[in-house]
Amino acid sequence: MTPLAAIQLRLEAQPVDYALLALYFALVLGIGTMARRSVSASLDFFLAGRALPAWVTGLAFISANLGAVEIFGMTANGAQFGIPTVHYYWIGAIPAMVFLGLVMMPFYYGSKVRSVPEFLLRRFGRFAHLVNALSFALAQVLIAGVNLYALATVVNLLLGWPLWVSVLAAAAIVLAYTTLGGLSAAVYNEVLQFFVIVAMLVPITLVGLHRVGGWDGLAARVRALNADAELQLHSWPGTNLTGIENAALSVLGIVFGLGFVLSFGYWTTNFAEVQRALAAKDMSAARRTPLIGAYPKALIVLVIVIPGMLAAVLSPELAAYKASGGTLNNGVTYNNAIELLIRDLLPSGMLGVAITGLLAAFMAGMAANVSSFNTVFTYDIWQSYVVRDRVDHYYLRVGRIATVAGCAIAVGTAFIASHYNNIMDYLQTLFSFFNAPLFATFILGMFWRRTSPVAGGVGLLVGTAAAVTIDQLNRHHVLHMSGQGPSFVAASAAFVMDIAVSVPLSLATAPKPDSELGGLVWSLTPRVRAEKDAWYRSPGLLAIGVLALATALSIVYW
Repeated sequence: MTPLAAIQLRLEAQPVDYALLALYFALVLGIGTMARRSVSASLDFFLAGRALPAWVTGLAFISANLGAVEIFGMTANGAQFGIPTVHYYWIGAIPAMVFLGLVMMPFYYGSKVRSVPEFLLRRFGRFAHLVNALSFALAQVLIAGVNLYALATVVNLLLGWPLWVSVLAAAAIVLAYTTLGGLSAAVYNEVLQFFVIVAMLVPITLVGLHRVGGWDGLAARVRALNADAELQLHSWPGTNLTGIENAALSVLGIVFGLGFVLSFGYWTTNFAEVQRALAAKDMSAARRTPLIGAYPKALIVLVIVIPGMLAAVLSPELAAYKASGGTLNNGVTYNNAIELLIRDLLPSGMLGVAITGLLAAFMAGMAANVSSFNTVFTYDIWQSYVVRDRVDHYYLRVGRIATVAGCAIAVGTAFIASHYNNIMDYLQTLFSFFNAPLFATFILGMFWRRTSPVAGGVGLLVGTAAAVTIDQLNRHHVLHMSGQGPSFVAASAAFVMDIAVSVPLSLATAPKPDSELGGLVWSLTPRVRAEKDAWYRSPGLLAIGVLALATALSIVYW
């Protein structure tokens, strides 16, 4: 953050704004203190004792995703690319969340695993388990750094503190309540944070639309300022988003690279999300968790992407930056879209709500990363490979230490994010590295019982290497792609190479015996009659409803 940016973006908060902020922090720490009383065993700390109702885990599920990925990354995407950003929601999230609830949660929850890597341990053995545990732990501290960086920039703008001081202060807040109450503290704070985030986004969107004369006024301003306005005002073919000039290939990149590989890889295997469903009180609640979360996910896009578009036409600094193609050094980037709107549109009082909403979003995202990191580190690395067969309280203590270590590492990784003018580029790159090959391994392992343990581990390594190779070829201008197209192509390459290596390797090596695969492979898992429940709690009905909602919205913004 340059001095020029600090001058341009400094938010002039009044005492009432600071009072709202102080009240929020008191609530957050109070929830952490109360949650500590229920933590007496490691399962309480890491999975909230598997006792939470579906509506709590469902809102926490989506709130954990409303971190820097959404608030900075997607508003930045809205400012830069416009309406095509909706693909990250209606194609790039909803179908995968439905698949997780209907198909994968019965495997996860039914097997009583404590983490996604532990599922791999049971299905493939120690090699694939260790590869995934290490890669997941690395990914979470990198993504936690993104949330921490975003959180720190808000503190920097509000108080004028140097960025490094802001990073340390922000990390200390999240560390306090996560270490106190574990996952219960994180989840209940995420429910609170969801409503605070919505209370920030809705007024910004409404005030901004009023300022430009509604949707028609916004469209008119986009057309006046941008040569590619029609690409920004329609979701297809999304060539500005993918950086792929050919319309057919752009659609293929969105549908396969984003809608299938990246999306399913993220939502179905990312333990930071799955952990919330594993904390549910029973199988029905676990299955409904991602389905309940899918409804706000389908709608919240409208108050994230539209504010980004508003910032690009209402902020002279951002409009000038965009007109230059992102090369103008005027102290702002696309990442500043939401901050510029807050600065220009909201009065005192509402400013405090908005600032609190930003902090809530980044704290929710970082807490999700840290709570999943401490679980995987403790169960899947420390207990499995370093110190085994100790009493439960020992691993509870290790979990709290891992929480501190995760926050400390995130302080370092936060500064990596500062080098990107749109942090969504960085995040999608990470997802292509870590989630795409994991999804390929999961799909093979769950639906083809011949998939061998050796293939599981080697496939993960080869898939990751393929994604890294595509990324490096593009960075060194061997390939020529812009926007977020490189991450779509990298994810596709990771998925294809994982499958291409795993299939022949499985045929050439010994699989696990069928007797060890019950509950882990589709064809060897007994079908259990669903619990009798109220009709409106039916996972199938919830799935049909949210798919219909996403389809209707996609048609409206076609």
